[in-house]
Amino acid sequence: MESCNSQLGGAYFTFLRRWAKIATLSIGEVAKLADIGIETIRFYERKGLIEEPPRRKSGYRQYPEDIVARLKFIRRAKDLGFTLKEIDELLSLKLGANASCAHVKKQTETKIADVRMRINNLLRIQKKLEELVEACSGDDKPTSECPILGAFDEDMLMKGNTQHDSET
Repeated sequence: MESCNSQLGGAYFTFLRRWAKIATLSIGEVAKLADIGIETIRFYERKGLIEEPPRRKSGYRQYPEDIVARLKFIRRAKDLGFTLKEIDELLSLKLGANASCAHVKKQTETKIADVRMRINNLLRIQKKLEELVEACSGDDKPTSECPILGAFDEDMLMKGNTQHDSET
């Protein structure tokens, strides 16, 4: 049974639900179908991205089938760099009666600007690291004479970098 389950994945659960006329899924089934972890599902519940489902008398969660599509939406948005807060906003736009594609486009353009800023910051970091590596002879001098470690003591190591550690 387990090998059939792992080979057929979602088709196996769909067959069982149709055969048994079950309209809900367990958290394990949802996790497998959405290709995410059980703890991730619970985390999204705590964050309000998905509603906590009703429970059976046994205490097990009973998820509706449409939760899988919502979880896949969340995962794909996360893969594109959206934060959970931004994903929540996107879900609100998706479900909102007054929302339009213009709202979604604006949010996506904002994300693109954020990605560009991050890329520029990473390029500045790369350049500085390359300069530090170039300045270091890599010989057997004591670390107290290492220009790389010495640069970390400087106040203005990353001149022009407005991104602070607390923001990343």
